[in-house]
Amino acid sequence: MFKESLEKYGSLNALASKKNGKWEKITFSEYYCLSRKAAKSFLKLGLERFHSVGILGFNSPEWFISAVGTVFAGGIVTGIYTTNSPEACHYIAHDSKTNIMVVENQKQLDKIMQIWNRLPHLKAVVLYKDSMPERRPNLYTMEEFLELGDDITDAALDDVINSQKPNQCCVLIYTSGTTGKPKGAMLSHDNITWTSAHCSRAGDMQPAEIQQESIVSYLPLSHIAAQIYDLWTGIKWGEQVYFAEPDALKGSLINTLKEVQPTSHMGVPRVWEKIMEKLKDASAQSGFMKKKMLSWAMSVSLERNLNCSSSDLKLFWTRLADYLVLAKIRNALGFSCCQKHFCGAAPLNTETLNFFLGLNITLYEAYGMSETTGPHCLSGPYIYRQHSCGKPVPGCKVKLVNEDTEGNGEICFWGRTVFMGYLNMKDKTKEAFDEDGWLHSGDLGKLDKDGFLYVTGRIKDLIITAGGENVPPIPIEDAVKKELPIVSNAMVIGDKKKFLSMLLTLKSVLDPNTSDPTDILTEQARDFCQRTGSKATTVSEIVATRDRAIYQAIQEGIDKVNMSATNRVHCIQKWIVLPRDFSISGGELGPTMKLKRLTVLEKYRAEVDSFYEELTDLQMEDFISRAVNGHFTGAPLYSLVSLHFFLKWLLHTV
Repeated sequence: MFKESLEKYGSLNALASKKNGKWEKITFSEYYCLSRKAAKSFLKLGLERFHSVGILGFNSPEWFISAVGTVFAGGIVTGIYTTNSPEACHYIAHDSKTNIMVVENQKQLDKIMQIWNRLPHLKAVVLYKDSMPERRPNLYTMEEFLELGDDITDAALDDVINSQKPNQCCVLIYTSGTTGKPKGAMLSHDNITWTSAHCSRAGDMQPAEIQQESIVSYLPLSHIAAQIYDLWTGIKWGEQVYFAEPDALKGSLINTLKEVQPTSHMGVPRVWEKIMEKLKDASAQSGFMKKKMLSWAMSVSLERNLNCSSSDLKLFWTRLADYLVLAKIRNALGFSCCQKHFCGAAPLNTETLNFFLGLNITLYEAYGMSETTGPHCLSGPYIYRQHSCGKPVPGCKVKLVNEDTEGNGEICFWGRTVFMGYLNMKDKTKEAFDEDGWLHSGDLGKLDKDGFLYVTGRIKDLIITAGGENVPPIPIEDAVKKELPIVSNAMVIGDKKKFLSMLLTLKSVLDPNTSDPTDILTEQARDFCQRTGSKATTVSEIVATRDRAIYQAIQEGIDKVNMSATNRVHCIQKWIVLPRDFSISGGELGPTMKLKRLTVLEKYRAEVDSFYEELTDLQMEDFISRAVNGHFTGAPLYSLVSLHFFLKWLLHTV
């Protein structure tokens, strides 16, 4: 695949990274030569066939060159999340029989140093960014590493390359391990090359001979979404990849996008949500006229995009709104040249979808798994239906099994995207497939009459109450977040319980250095407080005092959501505001900012247990006393839960 691209795109720029404030670029020819040098050096260091090279660092040319060099040398690319602990790194390195570890900086090197003596297969470590802290055997800088294999001949390397087969493993993607130890999904050469060729074209990514696509690489390359989109598809179609700064998700991504002005961009839902929140904060701080202009322009654009009206008058107003307002915002975001905006790795809520439609940006959803080499179903400019993740890529198939009365069934996959199995886990591999060879996703979905797929939930996330009712949590959580702009994360609780409850976190400003949530409320959250009559500016103020105005407003919002619930079982009866928003460092979110429900349940077990404790007579008397004297600041007395406990206490007393 690389050699074909080399013939067509050899002189084009392939990779661009910032050095001392300037973009340094290398062509596809240089990229290929450096990858071969890396492959020779891996062989010199003793990389064995089907053993891995672990790469632990932020996206960079060195990451790409190490990955391609690994495949050329007959090894297996194994990306490791930079947020992993030393023990998590040890598990992956040991499981994949890592021979060489490529690390970005001192911080990542320190992790490997702690575990090196427990990794019998590890022969060398390569440091590619920071300077060498101290000399020690088998530790090399990237410059030293690339010179190691100079005495390995081209013929010897070509023999290794030519001995490889399409159905052999070349990439390991470790799942995040939210339900146990991470599983290493084995992806073959055919998985990678087929998906790069066909899935990208289904999303209308262009070959460089028609238009060289430019993209910004910033999502973790140890996740399949970024790896297939940035690395392998980039080689296939001659894309120019710009590497963002390591603090991209802490705020610098917008600056890179503005400089690069990419033609295509991909983000996980939380990234799009953060962009939306920043724009809303900026709008809240702008003058009256600017607010009105933005509101008008976005409402005109949203109506046009939702209704697809062909009215000349509506078309005129849409174009005027775009020219006067929306184009300037897209330019400020770095999207003035962007023709395709993709979203994947988790469900996208309606509020975010509609917000970007209001900016005349259509978010095309992709759907797949590590086990399907990323996107198995894809939306694009020619395959789009709102709330759908598109259709299966041509050559791939999808079916639903065990459908319920509403047409929801488990989504199953078939095609050349489907992986080889899990490394060292025969039982788990067997569980993943049915007798006919279909891969079971564990996700619930619907297919419409035209073949568009809608993902409606996850079987493992499905809440089954004590009464045996099935409750999908995501629609309820999205409804609460839409009704309450102060809420950042909402998580429904209720598995094997008598009723549903909810954990809430509030929107807070992120620390620019660590990207961790601070105590300070965002501008949007402060606006919400002011509208309710509260003067709170921090999360701790609200939680510590159980701010009466805010808690009442939250209860009213939840009451509204409950009123539109399918039935009484789907109503939220209790809730609590947590003192800190969810984060990757806190363990509640995975590397792609997907909610880790089991971790949250474990972390906040005391709070969850408190929802389902029976009230004693003394507690009920205190509860009534507080309510009567106006001190009650949680759910109001007239709520179903309060009434339930009051009547229970009254009957017991009588």
